[in-house]
Amino acid sequence: MARRFNTAGPCRPDWHYMIPAERRLPEAPGLVEQRAYFVVHAPRQTGKTTALRALAERLTGTGRWAALHFSCEAGEAAGDDYGAAERILLSTIRARAELTLPTALQPPRFPDAPEGHGVEVALRAWARACPRPLALFFDEIDALRGQSLLSVLRQLRAGFSDRPADFPAAVALCGLRDVREYKAASGGDPNRLGTASPFNVKLKSLKLGDFDPDEVRELYAQHTADTGQAFTEEALERAIALTAGQPWLVNALAREIVEEIAVPASEPITAAHVEEAKERLILARATHLDSLVARLHEPRVRRVLEPILSGTLAVVGDAYQDDLQYVRDLGLIAPSNPARIANPIYREVVARVLAGDVEPVILAEPRSFVLPDGRLDVARLLREFAAFWREHGEALSGNLGYHEVAPQLVLMAFLQRVVNGGGLIEREYGLGRGRIDLLVRWPYRGEDGRRAVQRAALELKVWREGEKDPTPKGLAQLDGYLAQLGLDEGVLVLFDRRAAAGDVETRTRFEEARTPSGRRVTLLRA
Repeated sequence: MARRFNTAGPCRPDWHYMIPAERRLPEAPGLVEQRAYFVVHAPRQTGKTTALRALAERLTGTGRWAALHFSCEAGEAAGDDYGAAERILLSTIRARAELTLPTALQPPRFPDAPEGHGVEVALRAWARACPRPLALFFDEIDALRGQSLLSVLRQLRAGFSDRPADFPAAVALCGLRDVREYKAASGGDPNRLGTASPFNVKLKSLKLGDFDPDEVRELYAQHTADTGQAFTEEALERAIALTAGQPWLVNALAREIVEEIAVPASEPITAAHVEEAKERLILARATHLDSLVARLHEPRVRRVLEPILSGTLAVVGDAYQDDLQYVRDLGLIAPSNPARIANPIYREVVARVLAGDVEPVILAEPRSFVLPDGRLDVARLLREFAAFWREHGEALSGNLGYHEVAPQLVLMAFLQRVVNGGGLIEREYGLGRGRIDLLVRWPYRGEDGRRAVQRAALELKVWREGEKDPTPKGLAQLDGYLAQLGLDEGVLVLFDRRAAAGDVETRTRFEEARTPSGRRVTLLRA
């Protein structure tokens, strides 16, 4: 069986290209040897289950441990019925043990116990009967909710001091989030853990990271070794840039190229193939991307993302820091400062989804903006957007959930409608700089018949109540952006949201301006 790039479920080395599982969590074996209780957390589809399954197999294979990996996901259906959650969890443990452990290491019949004590009593009985110390890996622990989660965590804490003879010697809780979030998920205040934490016996939290550039190259090189099909250096660099090493995206891009676009194995994979695969993934909104999108309108996610998208400064405080960590744990923003969306693919998905309610009401016909020579008519695009904004813009932006960035989303939706299928839009959000930079890339055939790419740069800013005129700063910022791109002209769109600006008809107009270095600017006040 030929190996493939995996985008669904745990990896197997005989089925899938993969980075060796033991390298993903190098600290975990040492924590088990210390008989520690610890947490493993990372966003979905980053390799947690693959790494923990491999660790359990390795530990059991040493002959010194009885290690079991199992999922708590089935217990989600129990909700707050902690008695039902216990029964589901113990049934899962038994089934997984029968599948993966030698008979001598499997649990005995679990004793009867009052509800709220079933897990503790069962694990004590197993620890006493098992000839080796137990190491248990509770995957998807945060699928349990409310009182069910609280009950399981407290029972693990209750038995902690009796390990290893009378309770599992090592326990790992694995999920999306760190232990602070377990308190919130179980109905408590995450800001007041202290001794009230339902799992205050944790020694350490491990976060499974993204692939580094060398690991992306290593993964793709496995495909080359198996098939002979090479990735060009430009393709590798583009894949690394677009994914920032997010494991599902790294695999999904390559799978899209190899299996869906079906580039023949005799041909190298190029940067153009990577770009095509990116667009296909974004448009298809695969399950992984949809799971992120479903979070966008959660209040704590919006409190973090809205300042990033609008380029404004967030109101920093304890609540914001908790929200920031939560959104980092979901994988939506990068793990390091400054706060920014995790990678260009997520950045594009977020913008398109938030503007998605607007795009269906935009009636502009994309082909009408193409000039006879194949270039994009940017001047017409701006004029028609201004007309659209006068008629519909304020009503549409008023109905969008992300109010601080709503006007910019309306413009991005209009651009996406015009450019979709023919070109690309690249987006940069300047946190704390009050701006969004857009670069439209439009491919066409030049006079000599060769493929060329037209580029148009736009900067979006908002003039809010109580602020001074941001036009001079916007022109200076655009100057730097144009210099970076090597362009001599650009567009500055200034959305004036002050009461004194007058109605939309009065304030929406075009002006000509110059950047500090003399570059020509079309200024649209809206």
